[in-house]
Amino acid sequence: MAIHLNRRTMLALAGAGAVSLATPLAAQDTALRLAFIPQENPEKLLGDIEAITGWLASEIDVPVEGFVTIDHAAAVEALRNGDADISFMGALPFVLAEAEIGAVPLLSEVYRDAPSYTGRIFVRRDSGIGALADLRGRDIAFADPISESGYLYPLAEFVEAGLIDGPGAAEAFFGRVFFAGGYQQAMQAMAEGLVDAAGASQYADLLLTPQQQAQVTWIAESPPIPSHVVIARPGLDAEVQDRFTNAMLQLNEPENRDKLRYLYGPDGYVRADSAAYGGVRDMARRYGLLE
Repeated sequence: MAIHLNRRTMLALAGAGAVSLATPLAAQDTALRLAFIPQENPEKLLGDIEAITGWLASEIDVPVEGFVTIDHAAAVEALRNGDADISFMGALPFVLAEAEIGAVPLLSEVYRDAPSYTGRIFVRRDSGIGALADLRGRDIAFADPISESGYLYPLAEFVEAGLIDGPGAAEAFFGRVFFAGGYQQAMQAMAEGLVDAAGASQYADLLLTPQQQAQVTWIAESPPIPSHVVIARPGLDAEVQDRFTNAMLQLNEPENRDKLRYLYGPDGYVRADSAAYGGVRDMARRYGLLE
């Protein structure tokens, strides 16, 4: 059965600092509020947020706050409720937020010179697991139930292999299914032997220590997925959107590229093309997440 881990279980599974829910750094009515999802250790992310929001505030001449949500769904709710103006999130939660609240895509991340990446199923090299079928009855950790590379696309590889019919059949195939709260948490759980496999982004192994990286491999990879996206709540002032977008695009310049490490480490940003996410919408419909 699928298990959504509570805070105590998450910490035991993925190590201290596995997940954290933070409130905004300051409470100013005029501030631009940014929501971040915990793809990596949230304690590190909080320091990164402070660095990037300070730089953005100086660039756009508007106070900027940042906070970490507990998962993608909480980020969407923050946009819906007006607790956040802009959020960094994956392609799947974006298309759900687009359908539910009219969220507006602003920017797409670029990795390795491409605005796309894949999802993978990772295992330990010494596990004896060489194929998806070997995971029958085994435990697996995914990042988030509404993550494309951290759940839906890796799980679809089991469907393509004829091992399950869809998400609803996963519990009959695996021993247990965990949602660990982020890429790093899922990967740590796998690397430490607490689960047998992890479904996460193709770059999620970079969140492990060098020693752990040498001990893990991947056994399946999804088709390309449109990269993570930066979205705005509907109704956010158009001028503020433009200022923010233009400032973020300045991160592509050589003198600013060092700051990308504060934003999950992409190679840069491009203006988002909503049409590029059509395949994600199709996937979401196929698995009953969109009408």
